[in-house]
Amino acid sequence: MKHIPNFITSLNLLSGFIAIIFAAQGNIVTASWLILAAMIFDFLDGLSARLLKAYSPVGKELDSLADVVSFGVAPGLIIYYLLSEAISSNAPININTNVLIAVLLMMIAAIMPICGAIRLAIFNLDSTQSKAFKGLPIPANALAVISIVIASHYTQSPLINSFTGSPFLLILSTIILCLLMVSRIPLFSLKISNMKLKGNEGRYILFGLVLIDLVIFGPAGITLIIPLYIISSAISLAF
Repeated sequence: MKHIPNFITSLNLLSGFIAIIFAAQGNIVTASWLILAAMIFDFLDGLSARLLKAYSPVGKELDSLADVVSFGVAPGLIIYYLLSEAISSNAPININTNVLIAVLLMMIAAIMPICGAIRLAIFNLDSTQSKAFKGLPIPANALAVISIVIASHYTQSPLINSFTGSPFLLILSTIILCLLMVSRIPLFSLKISNMKLKGNEGRYILFGLVLIDLVIFGPAGITLIIPLYIISSAISLAF
């Protein structure tokens, strides 16, 4: 029984690895769904560890290694693909004829897994983040990236498509996400120990805001989940 959480963590890693393969082939929609699957496994491994009381130093390190792959490397590769497509649509480039631009895109995309790894290293050593976070969790970073891909593919929203077609906005959002991961901005954890209102104010605020968001904007509203998470955290900390 004690190996069940590590097995689920391995499924997280497996999903992230396959997502990288699909992203490298240009199939970023399938890659995004696989990253979402990795998020579910990431949630379940922690839940199973708590239920089974199967905590271990190996499990903690394995979880971080899996998260770097699934929520750092895979989203970074998606960002690289989106940037390449956006720049190509404005001014066609070829990696053989314009090496400088190609290298620049790689470096920008690489910031994401690097900051994600730094964020996880800090988290593993910071005992104050057991019930709340300082900085954007790396799975939330991945959700921010894949929400754009999924919303763009399934809604065909002109606003979202203009965002994914803008190299400037893609670079800016990438830098913001990376800075948020290594920042010390306080954010609440989504782990709920009970259903009482007291102590869960931010979580209930987030649930309400996301529900309203999805009712108004439909599937395109998933792109606002992470901003709403940050806003909910700020509101809950104000009380």
